Amino acid sequence: MSKIYHDLGIEPIINAAGTVTAYSGTLMPPEVSDAMNQASRAFVIMEELHLAAGRRIAELIGVPAAHVCSSATAGIALTGAACITGGDREAIHRLPNVEGLKHEVIVQRTHRMAYDQAVLLSGGKFVEIEPEPKALAAAINEKTASVFFVVSWGLPGKAIPLPVVAEIAHARGVPVIVDAASELPPMSNLHRFLHEGGDLVVFSGGKGFRGPQASGLVLGRPDLVEACRLNDCPNPAIGRSMKTGKEEIVGLTKAVELYMNRDHDAEQLVWERRVQHIIDQVSTIPTVKAWRQLPYGVGQLFPHLAMTWDVNRIEVSYQEFWETMLAGTPRIMTQQYDDPFRDRERQIRVHVHTLQEGQEVIIARRIRDVLGA
Repeated sequence: MSKIYHDLGIEPIINAAGTVTAYSGTLMPPEVSDAMNQASRAFVIMEELHLAAGRRIAELIGVPAAHVCSSATAGIALTGAACITGGDREAIHRLPNVEGLKHEVIVQRTHRMAYDQAVLLSGGKFVEIEPEPKALAAAINEKTASVFFVVSWGLPGKAIPLPVVAEIAHARGVPVIVDAASELPPMSNLHRFLHEGGDLVVFSGGKGFRGPQASGLVLGRPDLVEACRLNDCPNPAIGRSMKTGKEEIVGLTKAVELYMNRDHDAEQLVWERRVQHIIDQVSTIPTVKAWRQLPYGVGQLFPHLAMTWDVNRIEVSYQEFWETMLAGTPRIMTQQYDDPFRDRERQIRVHVHTLQEGQEVIIARRIRDVLGA
């Protein structure tokens, strides 16, 4: 299975750090890779494929419209562009030149994060506000193109709730973009953020959906979703450099189909069993505290293991633990995390939804070797 990587001179990892882009996202079900292989064996007109895949995905999920793009970050760039240009092809062709166009994007100070620079690719300009409804209302003017809202358990600060943001923005005719890249599961989030007032909602294709890593999905208002498509490849627009291949479009469509028909309760039970196995194995090590944890917030609700220990007694730092786990055979990638909800307590986290069957046993044994020694 890993021969292709060995031929390149690299050793694969057991990924216990979650569906992280830096660690290659997720593993696709065989049906998805099979669909991608089939797609690679014929030519299509890309506009027709984009439209057909969007219709199929919207039907599967039960939303007004959908568009497949090359990543969630690309989706953010395209939604930003869509709210600036609408369907105006002349405006689309001249982005990021926004002269004479609405281009200000209002964002709460507590919603600034590493990937929001994608909004700027379209020529958008952030207007940062304090998380207060009055501040949002005061910031909207004739230059406002959209309001940018982020849903993520990694942003613990105070924020205006999405329904309130949408009510204020819609009263002034301003659309709301929701970055929900990692917010699956639960499956209900595919509708939640639209019902709460999001006009365009962006998800990653290579996380909860288990689709191609180089894929993303925009859901929402038909006219704005169409504007995303017009700003995307193969059109001469800012999305030209964010090309989504026919293989990824077909692959994500198949992944969404599988996701909508998956037994999510049974999947949760598998993850819970894996977490409990590791807890049982490592909790007997002196000073080690291990517990089941869910992310704070409303999405990415994968049960995982959090672990701490007394570094003065075990004499293994968290960095040394992380490095030792990764340097062993097989290589195991875990996550170091400073928990903002526990006074920035340093933790090691072990995510089990990215594991293959039996790898939880390998991980538990390795933890005992590293900390129990």
